[in-house]
Amino acid sequence: MPRATPQFDFSVLRTLREQREMTLAQLSEASGVSVAVISKLERNQQSAELETLYRLARAFGLSATDLMAMAESQLAHRTAEKAYRSGDFKFRQIKYANVVAHLGSAPAGAKVNRPEIHHDDTEVCWVTEGKLRLVLPHETCELGAGESIQFDAIQQHTYEALADSQFVILHLRKDKRY
Repeated sequence: MPRATPQFDFSVLRTLREQREMTLAQLSEASGVSVAVISKLERNQQSAELETLYRLARAFGLSATDLMAMAESQLAHRTAEKAYRSGDFKFRQIKYANVVAHLGSAPAGAKVNRPEIHHDDTEVCWVTEGKLRLVLPHETCELGAGESIQFDAIQQHTYEALADSQFVILHLRKDKRY
């Protein structure tokens, strides 16, 4: 009979430990959790108590909440792109809970006056070819190929292509881990 997928996958502990080049004994010493308990958790042979998670998380410089989220979530997520237009701007988009990436292109003279509504996002725009003008409430920036800008996306902003342009826009959620 196949084994059920655990609700929490604490094999992430092994991944974190190996990334930091720690042995089981070193993690045990840093966290105060026994080698036997850590080993069983890494193999999903034991459930973890909150105090144990707290101690292990602190040994990695994480909060217990972050460790729980990592154990609860898949460590790799896959999605398919979606294409859309906003005025003369063309986009290919991939979307996750914590980040939305837009690969965009626009001909010279194209303008987006009211980009889609943003949540509490940080926005990054990186121009890979051409030239864009970004108008924010208190400043205007012109970005050429190889230049980027980061700003609080909740602000009203406008993009204008000053030349045929290719660019990447990232919306990074401030309130989600995965």
